[in-house]
Amino acid sequence: MNTPLLRIRLEITEDVVIARRRARELAAGFGFSRLDQTRIASAVSEIARNAYEYAHGGEVTFALQGERPRLALAVQVRDRGPGVRNLQDVLDGLYRSPHGMGVGITGSRRLMDRFEIESTNEGTTVTMARHLPSERGELRGPEIERIVSELAARNSQSDSLDEVQQQNRELLSTLEELRERQDELARLTQELEATNRGVVALYAELDERAEELRRADLMKTRFLSNMSHELRTPLSSIRALANLLLNRLDGDLSGEQERQVKLILSSAETLGETVDDLLDLAKIEAGKTDVVPAWFDPADLFAALRTMLTPLLTTPHVSLEFASTAHLPRLYTDEPKLTQILRNFVSNALKYTERGHIRVGAQCDAGGERITFFVADTGIGIAAEHHQIVFEEFGQVQNRLQQRVKGTGLGLPLCRKLATLLGGEVGVESELGVGSTFRLNIPVRLADDDIDARATPGDATS
Repeated sequence: MNTPLLRIRLEITEDVVIARRRARELAAGFGFSRLDQTRIASAVSEIARNAYEYAHGGEVTFALQGERPRLALAVQVRDRGPGVRNLQDVLDGLYRSPHGMGVGITGSRRLMDRFEIESTNEGTTVTMARHLPSERGELRGPEIERIVSELAARNSQSDSLDEVQQQNRELLSTLEELRERQDELARLTQELEATNRGVVALYAELDERAEELRRADLMKTRFLSNMSHELRTPLSSIRALANLLLNRLDGDLSGEQERQVKLILSSAETLGETVDDLLDLAKIEAGKTDVVPAWFDPADLFAALRTMLTPLLTTPHVSLEFASTAHLPRLYTDEPKLTQILRNFVSNALKYTERGHIRVGAQCDAGGERITFFVADTGIGIAAEHHQIVFEEFGQVQNRLQQRVKGTGLGLPLCRKLATLLGGEVGVESELGVGSTFRLNIPVRLADDDIDARATPGDATS
């Protein structure tokens, strides 16, 4: 659809005013809001004024273009002047003429939905359009003719004065709206300033709380370290005296006495393991744990684990199996810490497996850069919602074996922190009533450059 509406020749100054007025009246007739009427009229006025002042004349044509729902009021301003120099700079907003031509073009471009300009040394054509409001009903030929006829019947002699008065009203309305917006901005600024002061105070309080937590954490670490050291000496004495009694160095023991001494020794050893775990955690958090990597064969690691852990089997219903290491490469990492992690994994599996088997193995990734150790059991398993709890300090999952199996919940958190020191991570796959598989993934070769970084308190507690 392309329906011509009106044509205005730009021959005198008043013609620019008439073009502006007709643009507003057409916009009003086609259902544009008052704000859009002002936008369209201002854009037409600016481009028409440019054509009159710089090309000394031209013409403005109005038309309806497009189809519903993209029907638009289109305006074309043509002149036969020398053209617009530095057109691209003008469109980019970089050029300003002494008379404001650049401002007029860029401003009009922002006011309309579509804006195109062609300029040569033979003249300039500006085509611009704004889409009709979506709520405007369908336009038919008779309605369009009525709107155009009403415009043609208007007395153009009074256009200049009426247009000036209309512009004054628009200016006053715009100023009033601007003042209201400034008042709103001032109110929002005050609210933001008050909010900002609250945020600053909150950050200060958070910093203070963070410092308190840091000091509390430091005190906790020192307490654990000192307590662990203080407990080791009496525990060593208890174990030594219990062994002396069991070896009959001070005379024979009755059956009940032997049972009680063995209970004392077992309790002391359990407490000793807890103290060792506490001391290891304290050292890691304090950044005082040294990582000493060395080359070793996984076969030697598994052989040492087998020798160390086989005596812990207390029932014929559970078997401890070690997978083949023939396909595994030599490792460069801290062997004692790796052994400690796997020993904790197997110890936990022995506690919570009443029947079946416990399998220890390892496998490398496709690139041979990382290795994953695993300890799989057929024990009671862990529910999915508790998988992360078991790696938290003092975190324990209640189960039917809890009364028989004692623990503090420090073994697996210690494994997690030791794994971080070795450049790796731990994880668990488990299903309640089926069994669990604990995994440790570490690099085959621990980079020497990373050893000091991984031994800092921040990394150790991450």
